[in-house]
Amino acid sequence: MTDEPTIQGSDPATDLAEAVADPAEAAADPPRDRGDVALLALIDRLATMLERSDLSELEVGSGGTDVILRKPSAVASAPIVVGAGSPAAGPGGAPATGPTSGESPMVGRESAATSRPSVKAPLTGIFYASPAPGSAPYVQAGGEVAVGQVIGLIEAMKLFNEIKSDLAGRVVRVIPESGTLVKAKQPLLEVDPL
Repeated sequence: MTDEPTIQGSDPATDLAEAVADPAEAAADPPRDRGDVALLALIDRLATMLERSDLSELEVGSGGTDVILRKPSAVASAPIVVGAGSPAAGPGGAPATGPTSGESPMVGRESAATSRPSVKAPLTGIFYASPAPGSAPYVQAGGEVAVGQVIGLIEAMKLFNEIKSDLAGRVVRVIPESGTLVKAKQPLLEVDPL
């Protein structure tokens, strides 16, 4: 593999140029590490490109890093593989639990169009519902949530980011399972306003 980024799609040069046009635009928080922010912004932009295209899979490689993005329909038939260089571990080093049958953790869990307001993920990463393995979750269905209350953690680039609610109300459901990948702007909680 070469050090040049490659994208499988209609026009790799145009697609990559569009994907990296303005990585700072996708950063919601002040950058902690510009490289991390740029990488997450690139992944978000590539995911958006994939959603708008007829492709079912998009693969990008640069140096020793490869990223494969798949639409949910393609993920349902593809096995989940954890690379040897990246152990699947949750907070505190405990193994993350997830599907073992090759089924995507998000298949059947996303609602196509919800009428309820929802708290959305501000960034792409691994969602954790509790501060440590085995401890009580930050919020549960049926409980109440206040504006500014921590509802979970998202691990991105080995950093754990507290996710705070921007809505107040009663939690109808926590959408992603703990230890699963969430995308930026993906709903995390459905809330009935009080």
